[in-house]
Amino acid sequence: MKSRSSARGEPRRFGNVALLALMLCSLVALSLIRARFSPIGNTAVAETIKVEDPKPVVVSKPAATAEADEAAAVAVEEDKEEEAQPKDEEIQPKTEQALDAAVRPAKAAVAVDASKPVCYETSRRSDTCEAAGDVRLLGRSQTIYVDTLEREWKTRPYCRKHDTYALSHVKEWSLKPFPSGDGAAPKCTSNSSATAFVISTGGFTGNPFHDYTDVLIPAFITAHRFAGEVQFLVSSYKSWWMSRYIQIFQQMSRYEVVDIDADDEVRCYPSAVVGPTFHKELGVDPSKAPSGVSVADFRKMLRSAFGLERATATPSGDRWDIRRRPRLLIISRRTSRGRAFMNERAMADMAGSLGFDVRIGDPDTTSDTSKFARLVNSCDVMVGVHGAGLTNMVFLPAGAVLVQVVPYGRLEWLARNTFAEPSAGMEVHYLEYVVQLDETTLSEQYPSDHLVLKDPMAIHKQGWDALKTTYLDKQNVRPHLGRLKKTFLQALKMLPHGRDD
Repeated sequence: MKSRSSARGEPRRFGNVALLALMLCSLVALSLIRARFSPIGNTAVAETIKVEDPKPVVVSKPAATAEADEAAAVAVEEDKEEEAQPKDEEIQPKTEQALDAAVRPAKAAVAVDASKPVCYETSRRSDTCEAAGDVRLLGRSQTIYVDTLEREWKTRPYCRKHDTYALSHVKEWSLKPFPSGDGAAPKCTSNSSATAFVISTGGFTGNPFHDYTDVLIPAFITAHRFAGEVQFLVSSYKSWWMSRYIQIFQQMSRYEVVDIDADDEVRCYPSAVVGPTFHKELGVDPSKAPSGVSVADFRKMLRSAFGLERATATPSGDRWDIRRRPRLLIISRRTSRGRAFMNERAMADMAGSLGFDVRIGDPDTTSDTSKFARLVNSCDVMVGVHGAGLTNMVFLPAGAVLVQVVPYGRLEWLARNTFAEPSAGMEVHYLEYVVQLDETTLSEQYPSDHLVLKDPMAIHKQGWDALKTTYLDKQNVRPHLGRLKKTFLQALKMLPHGRDD
């Protein structure tokens, strides 16, 4: 009996040893995997940055491979599953400690790319910071605490990072590691499963061109990948500005927009993005955008936001006729400084004689954005002197024509960068009318031999302020109706004409 019992015990002991060895191997493998894919706090990345540098850090780094993205996402999801908590509406903490313990949502909407530094250069104009983990945001102090950070980072969330004047109106935000010591981190008073997205409406906002180029289109590029699971936290908040564009933000997010500088909450999230991504003037580069979105997708979102009916400039019937003539909109600048049409009414009459249904609109800052967007969308041709009002091209239907009147002063380069090049991505035809010396009021203000008239490039060399004051602020134009007529006829030929075109 003794020998039989001993024979049974040896395999059992061997089995226990084998099981213990297998568990130890699994534990070592799991540790290696988590060290390889731990989000943000990647020591290899941290070593490439000077820790003592207090200024915003700009680091260019290639995008991670698809395999690394997928692996990092898996690692983050595993972390979240281990500390899963009830959904927001199920949390009813009775104590400060209970609220803080319950603050971690089940998982982040989108995993942050751990292969990049926390703050990195997304373009020559923009830096973006991304962090995931236990994120606690204090709006009044422009501070974000993240448990996975190893050092402090600073940034200004606005897409003109080399423009000192613009950035002087943009508040700096700090991303910091949790304070040392138990209980030193601020206690959460609000929590969300969305991604926090901090942007600024400081800088040059209030000018429609800058509204779209510096804020709205970059915000779309950055927020699109979150599919609505993102909350906009707006620094340097302007209530009148947000009222103009609130429909756009409601398309990009399922959550309320927060005036974050005036916020007293300690807002907690699973991840945060600080600063939008800029690609180009009034445009999106699909090759750089998450999921390959384009400016056409942005324009589609605008149509939904403002209830715009026309996606294309195709006539409603077989062709244009007396019941539906092509509509031409003249962008007026009567309430603006400089660059007004001195013969606006004559231009309208001439266009009407060509068969256009003519409208005149002045999109000043008091205009109802939705109402003006619907007017522009109803038009097939839009004409205006170079200026912020031409930004309304974003509402034109595809196949429409933009006619930019370029003021005197060798400003073709400015016209090209701001509106000519973006028009292609918007599927809008582009025409240019360059004002000649006898069509500008500058010829009435200066003697014929003055540098302003004889050598515009000499004024350009004096810098942007001199150029702007002389050729943009002081100049009005009176286009020759004969020359302009040829441009309008060319625009008419460019329009889709139904089945016979």
